[in-house]
Amino acid sequence: MTIKENPTMPWKLATFNVNGIRARLPAVLDWLQIHQPEVLCLQEIKCQDKDFPFEPFREAGYSAGVRGQKAYNGVAILTKTPPAEIRLGFTDGEPEEEARLIAGLTEGIWVVNTYVPQGRDPADPAFKHKLNFLARLKKWFERNFEPEQPLIWTGDFNVAPEPIDVFDPERLDGEVGFHPDERRALNEVKAWGFTDVFRQLHPDQRQFSFWDYRLPRSFEKNLGWRLDHIMTTKPLAEVCRECSIDDGPRGWPKPSDHTPVWAEFDL
Repeated sequence: MTIKENPTMPWKLATFNVNGIRARLPAVLDWLQIHQPEVLCLQEIKCQDKDFPFEPFREAGYSAGVRGQKAYNGVAILTKTPPAEIRLGFTDGEPEEEARLIAGLTEGIWVVNTYVPQGRDPADPAFKHKLNFLARLKKWFERNFEPEQPLIWTGDFNVAPEPIDVFDPERLDGEVGFHPDERRALNEVKAWGFTDVFRQLHPDQRQFSFWDYRLPRSFEKNLGWRLDHIMTTKPLAEVCRECSIDDGPRGWPKPSDHTPVWAEFDL
């Protein structure tokens, strides 16, 4: 048997809407210890920067870039290798009151972490805000990056792209999260140069990343949605060896309503 002196090691990234980092800190630390991703993107941290648990993550071997907000929203990027650069928000001159976008450059790869607005209801002004956020995001990608760059866009997009991504597509068609306008807006951002690596590797797999607290026994009955995504540009889509949803943490005590999604790349 020949043993490679320098075997290829996969580079792993994950995303997790924690629904409150202070409430979910033990679960996140446990998950990190088990899976050891190079990068973990968090959404809905629900705390200001000063209240983020930097020290526990530092002890676990991770640097943290944070864009927090009191009680609501908030995003963070945890990296084993300290990022060369962090960007916060759109910085396009338009009003931006919500902490929903952070980007970091680590090991030559730009990682963009977004928490897309939920939208509430198609008749609510918040729904238009959601569509505007996605349109604004596409312009931000066009202004700051090139599709030929190694780039990852990840996070809680609050959109299920296809019928296979919701537990009951006929009943849910037109509801927030699975509305045609949302799917169209998401596809327009993807058209800039992104591949959904989960669907690339698992074209027929029906797996979810979110189960609503408000729906009784939604997790036990698997009444879920695939709302959390890892999208990459072509250079990374071509070397993505796996992308999967770890539904284990959704069954842990005091869980988030979301669960981690991860991908591995042969870099």
